[in-house]
Amino acid sequence: MPKIIPIKDLKDTGKMSELCHSSHEPVFVTKNGYGDMVLMSMEVYEEMRRKEGLYRELETAEAQIAEGKVAPAREALAELRKTKKGS
Repeated sequence: MPKIIPIKDLKDTGKMSELCHSSHEPVFVTKNGYGDMVLMSMEVYEEMRRKEGLYRELETAEAQIAEGKVAPAREALAELRKTKKGS
């Protein structure tokens, strides 16, 4: 369940840091009852960025498959080995 806090709670920065690190997910900050900001630990941020990059790579791969830009696995691996030896 997401953590939701009012903006006035940001005054206690130590407590907010502890909350962000203990929740392992973003903390939503409200202002006048409406969503305003999102806080998260660096670990959660980096994990989100890593997943975002992976999803982008998967989208690219799926688009290449849909366009027919594929090769048999044995040929692709042989090409990679040949390229690696040439380096």
